[in-house]
Amino acid sequence: MGSVQIGGFGARCSMLGLAAAVVLLPLTAAAQSKVSRTPDGKPDFQGIWDFRTLTPLERPSQFAGKDTLSAEEVATLEQRNAEARVDRAPRTGDPGTYNQFWFDFGNKVVDDKRSSLITDPADGRLPPLTPDAEKFAAQRAERIRQPAENPEDRPTWERCLLGFNSGPPIMPNGYNNNVQLIQTRDYVVILNEMVHDARIVPITSQPRGGNRRWLGESRGHWEGDTLVVESRNFTRNGTGTIGLRLPPSDQLKLTERFTLRDPKTLVYQFTVEDPATWTRPWTAVVPMQKSDEQIYEYACHEGNIGMIGIMAGAREQERVR
Repeated sequence: MGSVQIGGFGARCSMLGLAAAVVLLPLTAAAQSKVSRTPDGKPDFQGIWDFRTLTPLERPSQFAGKDTLSAEEVATLEQRNAEARVDRAPRTGDPGTYNQFWFDFGNKVVDDKRSSLITDPADGRLPPLTPDAEKFAAQRAERIRQPAENPEDRPTWERCLLGFNSGPPIMPNGYNNNVQLIQTRDYVVILNEMVHDARIVPITSQPRGGNRRWLGESRGHWEGDTLVVESRNFTRNGTGTIGLRLPPSDQLKLTERFTLRDPKTLVYQFTVEDPATWTRPWTAVVPMQKSDEQIYEYACHEGNIGMIGIMAGAREQERVR
């Protein structure tokens, strides 16, 4: 596999998260009084939010049956992360992408010390794949292992088309774990630093157009002080990914919920329902922290020398056949 040079690191990042059964708590009256609001009375989400965390998406096997980590376990995880950053050595088995210096997984677990970002199922693990999805995953893995003859043979994140953490859904990973929200009465714009994708979400009950897209087609509405974004009409690309480790099927329904816990904390919850991929729906919760940093340009294609080498090699093989 060719290497891909990816720029625009920003100043932060994070790793896939840990979970447990968690219930989103509504804003208290005191918190509500401190949350700024838009002219139409909705909570003002605008600004840049940092979603780095050392909490992984799935609960590690050593924490099986344990929803919450002890103070000692948290300290150990955070210390190991700090040591890895200082060591800057490539990860075991890494053929030579980045050493640890270039990754930014943050330096803390989530505030409630959950052992996974997944909150449902209760074991903090992704549900099993369906038989058809297992077959698709095996075919996709085999395809990626084969020498690439065309750009379409490489994953969309490697081709700088989709981000590995920008989603939807948004999930901490690697670096560039920042999102900017821009809000009007009729629209919300979700701008991810990764690949600088801007998802424009109309606040409307109008039906979707039906065109299938890698990022789906989103519609938003308010449930009290929570912004709910429901996305459908996804399309599966054989080597694509939207952060779910496996591209979604055209049956995916993604429901995202944005709730201000306090002026500095935005709770992001998402539920994935894709009966063609997973045997049951699953939910994760990712706390986001207000950031004073800025969104940086993500210059990926400009430095993607690995893809140039892959294609040049394929054309040379064709020439000598």
